Amino acid sequence: MRFLLPSSPARPLLHKLITAGLRTADPYHALLKHVALDRHSLRVGRRTYDLSHIDRILAVGAGKASARMAQALEVALGTKLEDGLVIVKTGHTLATKRITVLEAGHPVPDRAGLHATQRLLRLIQHLTPRDLLIVLLSGGASSLLPAPVAEVTLSDKQRTTRLLLRSGATINEMNVVRKHLSLIKGGGLAASTRARIVTLLLSDVIGDDLGSIGSGPTAEDPSTFADAVGVLQRYRSWRAVPEAVRRHLGRGRKGNASETLKPGSRRLRSVQHHIIGNNRIMLKAVMRAAQQAGLHTKFLSHPITGEARVAAKQLTDLARAITEGHGSLNRPCCVVAGGETTVTVTGKGKGGRAQEFAASAAFEIADLPNTWVVALGTDGTDGPTDAAGAIVSGETVSQAKKLRIDLCSSLNRHNTYPALKALGCHIHTGPTGTNVNDLYLLLLL
Repeated sequence: MRFLLPSSPARPLLHKLITAGLRTADPYHALLKHVALDRHSLRVGRRTYDLSHIDRILAVGAGKASARMAQALEVALGTKLEDGLVIVKTGHTLATKRITVLEAGHPVPDRAGLHATQRLLRLIQHLTPRDLLIVLLSGGASSLLPAPVAEVTLSDKQRTTRLLLRSGATINEMNVVRKHLSLIKGGGLAASTRARIVTLLLSDVIGDDLGSIGSGPTAEDPSTFADAVGVLQRYRSWRAVPEAVRRHLGRGRKGNASETLKPGSRRLRSVQHHIIGNNRIMLKAVMRAAQQAGLHTKFLSHPITGEARVAAKQLTDLARAITEGHGSLNRPCCVVAGGETTVTVTGKGKGGRAQEFAASAAFEIADLPNTWVVALGTDGTDGPTDAAGAIVSGETVSQAKKLRIDLCSSLNRHNTYPALKALGCHIHTGPTGTNVNDLYLLLLL
């Protein structure tokens, strides 16, 4: 696997650790471990499907990793797979034979995504209970599957999404709102077809909640219209979202609009879900690689979440403790963590949560010798930038001062991308074909 890391004495070791994580998170190999076909049956996880009871097998899906998943499914099913369509983020297309791959906008939904979703729904609406629909889902599917309710326009959803992205709301909170503005999220896809459904998921959600991955198009949803209104009010976005959004959510809260698919629904009896990969599986692979490299290791079992600037201190406090001899680890050592932070954006700066985490960490580890912090988005894109994340060291802050780069001001303005680029801190992977949250590393040699 080829990607670019900043130049440093730790680069060969960090390359090895990141490579181990991304390879394990590759959905192609993960899917092939879970799906197998023989003459008379299809095995998915621990379930077996008798092919004599299935007329057709089709596949649909969405997410940053769905094209890679589609490639693997084509290999697993061969000619038994009749047709299919997946929607990926622009620039993440891969070559396929039977499954059509369409591109759309992310993280803000666009008209390409709207048209692609309409085409997907047309493909599945005439399927029968004797057909098997395999749904391929990964992170990013929420934005890539826009199907707004009749009263809400695509423009309304775009404005609402932008407000939520800048508000500091968690991905789960954002999804509560999006589900209640959609015909396909919150079980809507399952409700739109009579086919049996098997959903294969590459999870980008801590805890692997089925209703949160891609906003759960084939899963039950216990959240309500009142919950959606509560999210917007909590993040002071209720009066800023379009009137049509407020009107629809208000009608739903009064019981005058259709709710999402609820637990206990009969439709769910013919829907199964299988997690093929997640953040924890990737982190364990990184841990093994670190141990094989002769490092003392520590795994943070609790995911790193919350505001990036605050979360960075959770990791860097360990660096101080280890340096001062108060920690449970001795050098050389590596602390491995995962999760997904948020950034409450003010102004019009350019950056992403991983870059904000790294820039914050740089101040916390300033002047600590032979110390590095890595923050990496496993999909290869951190925010609306071409960087996957960044690596900083105990020398980053002093280097910024020498180059007259005001890293503190950049951080305060949420404009970390230009500063980290000038400092040569960026990690560039390009689209990785996977998406299992973020990887954080603390390395002390």
